[in-house]
Amino acid sequence: MSDRIFGGIGLALAVFFIWQARLIELSFISDPVGPRTFPIIIGVALGLASLVILLKPDTAPEWPALGRLFEIAVSVAVMVAYAVLLPELGFVIATALASAFLTWRLGTAPAWSLVVGACTSVGIYVIFHLVLGLSLARGPLGF
Repeated sequence: MSDRIFGGIGLALAVFFIWQARLIELSFISDPVGPRTFPIIIGVALGLASLVILLKPDTAPEWPALGRLFEIAVSVAVMVAYAVLLPELGFVIATALASAFLTWRLGTAPAWSLVVGACTSVGIYVIFHLVLGLSLARGPLGF
């Protein structure tokens, strides 16, 4: 039963996401793909995944223990904090901290998590900002 509820919520979220993406205003000068395309693709993927969960639920789902649920809640809180702190800390610092924490919780040793977080942050910065020319949040260090 819980899978069907989860699938229904996901499907409703997908419909809402696609509806909101369709409301994005197009500028006069825009590329052929436009700003709506990527959010709509994400909404369609979420909708298809939710339909699979709705139509083919697990017969006996196993819920994680209370400690694991707390760990998931802390990870969600880290992602919310990331979104809130992104304008203040900038992309590189905020991404390094968030990815370091998340890789640590996924089982990487703490010291290596810092290395992985820094490498992930710098790698994404290089690809999106320096190579593709996209604007990312600037931090107190100017990048």
